[in-house]
Amino acid sequence: MHSLISFFCRALLLGGFVLGPLAQAGTPAEQLAGYATQAGAPAQPTRGQQLFTTRHGKDWSCASCHTASPTVDGKHASTGKLIRPMAPAFNPERFTDAAKTEKWFRRNCNDVMGRECTPGEKADVLAWLLTLK
Repeated sequence: MHSLISFFCRALLLGGFVLGPLAQAGTPAEQLAGYATQAGAPAQPTRGQQLFTTRHGKDWSCASCHTASPTVDGKHASTGKLIRPMAPAFNPERFTDAAKTEKWFRRNCNDVMGRECTPGEKADVLAWLLTLK
């Protein structure tokens, strides 16, 4: 029993070190900094734009629903549900909740790429979205 408790304590501690900066992020810039730290490299907005607008072996790209110009409303490709602009300058609520950001990156990256995005890919996309004014 002691080893099981010890395992869970270590897992929680390690999770705090890895996810700590991101879990506390309340602004898009703070979330970007957290992803870049996790990636161990600075974000590259041009790579983010390319990732966002390119299909990755699946039917959709990010732009399929969010449009190639994420400063305007998009529409889900299969449900038709309205999607507010992705660029924080055009939707101040975007990227202000780290848990929500992670939820949608996980879901959308799986839809678009068939896998979760890496911290570097998330940083690149967010860096590009932050350049849109």
